[in-house]
Amino acid sequence: MDAISLEIFKGLFASIAEEMGVVLGRSGFSVNITERRDYSCAVFDPEGRLVAQAAHLPVHLGSMPASVEAVVTSLSLDCGDIAILNDPYVGGTHLPDITMVAPVHDKGGILIGYVANRAHHADVGGSSPGSMPMATELLQEGLIIPPVKLLVAGKTNEGVFDVICRNSRTPDERRGDLTAQIACIGVGSARLVEIVDDYGLGVVQDHMAELLRYAETLTRAAIESIPDGEYHFEDVLDGDGLSDKPICIAVTITVTGRDLVADFTGTAPEVRGPVNAVKSVTASALLYVLLSISGEDVPANEGCLAAARLIAPAGSVVAASPPRAVSAGNVETSQRIVDVLYGALAQAIPERIPAASQGTMNNVAFGGYDATQKRQFAYYETIAGGMGARHGLGGISAIHTHMTNTLNTPTEVLEFEMPLRVREYAIRRRSGGDGCARGGDGIRRSIEFLAPVSLSVISDRRKTRPYGLVGGQPGACGTNTIRRSNGSEETIPSKAEVELAAGDILTIETPGGGGHGTPKGT
Repeated sequence: MDAISLEIFKGLFASIAEEMGVVLGRSGFSVNITERRDYSCAVFDPEGRLVAQAAHLPVHLGSMPASVEAVVTSLSLDCGDIAILNDPYVGGTHLPDITMVAPVHDKGGILIGYVANRAHHADVGGSSPGSMPMATELLQEGLIIPPVKLLVAGKTNEGVFDVICRNSRTPDERRGDLTAQIACIGVGSARLVEIVDDYGLGVVQDHMAELLRYAETLTRAAIESIPDGEYHFEDVLDGDGLSDKPICIAVTITVTGRDLVADFTGTAPEVRGPVNAVKSVTASALLYVLLSISGEDVPANEGCLAAARLIAPAGSVVAASPPRAVSAGNVETSQRIVDVLYGALAQAIPERIPAASQGTMNNVAFGGYDATQKRQFAYYETIAGGMGARHGLGGISAIHTHMTNTLNTPTEVLEFEMPLRVREYAIRRRSGGDGCARGGDGIRRSIEFLAPVSLSVISDRRKTRPYGLVGGQPGACGTNTIRRSNGSEETIPSKAEVELAAGDILTIETPGGGGHGTPKGT
């Protein structure tokens, strides 16, 4: 198979995922989909292996193969079927992330592969608006959807549709976003069939298999460039939302020739609060790190993971078991997993590894009743922060990093959709760590609520600073502050649920990134 055709098919498969994302973003109903673009799309081969992905969210894409595997092993899918699921212990990540998977057949009825998407829904029930509560078990976090058919032979299973929407505080929004996901699947399926019509089934599937092998080969070459040895690193989460006790994430990376083992033995056991991560989330973080050190030419597919072995002890906070709560594991623990993987690799290849970025997604979820509009509302967003500096290059300010890749919600849209006023949205100057290359700065975002709300904040790096490298200084910690309408102020912990009245103001200051290299003049 020649290099030119391989590159062509690499682009063809990726273009399917990219177009699926465009359709989903343009046809979605919620701000979370249309503005923040909190979704991901991918293409899989007939065996359910990830072949191509769009430049969407790493935490979604690396774990999506587990969703496809769960669907394929539990359901018999035919032409026109679409499966849906969100169960973190059966291929999902956390409950707001709803995944759809569909088989794609050629005109003769032969399976070509699968297309899939995953979208974060702003509310799927649970004990608090936004479905990100300080839960102690999965059932408190929202509706659990095992693999089930949402469409059968092209016809909607209205019962499943109604159950999902009825269990959300904003059912019309759920219906709109689910319909957008279905449309996205339809476009991906059509494009994959078109490629088969143009090139033939055998040629298409041969290139799927070769792209997986090619990705593994390039990843192994990148691993071979790392000096052989064992590299250990540890970092902590602030706590689990129910306790302030730090939670250790530890990894030992062993490099031997073209093989890499990432062993998380020594990581804290699973906890009562919602920071537990399922193993597929940990695999996502490993895939992301492998791709980042392998270069832009490597196809972003499952072949990269074939070059490495993941050891995640069952029952640990990086491989939790049911019925543990997991809503924050997907968004917060995944970021710390990246931090420890980079921290270990920095001991071997410091010139290729950035200092720690903000290390949190600063999740804000809230909801209530808008008396003016006479409707319930629920909203969810993540807030950007500082990127870690790199060798000879400063970190970027006010940007989403590592396991997230969403956009912000424009102030005008947010104020139009929700009963609130954005009082301040600015770069948090000098929050990045000093160094020969300075870390990027975080953000200050202040929101005044115009109606009473139930608020959930899930964040981190409020106690431990994002580390610098090679003599660089750490970035500043983040802060979460509430100013009540009577003028009193209070600092809330990194993970909290709070009732707010009209006139109360929430201010989130996000962490800065770590610096790289010893600061000049020291």
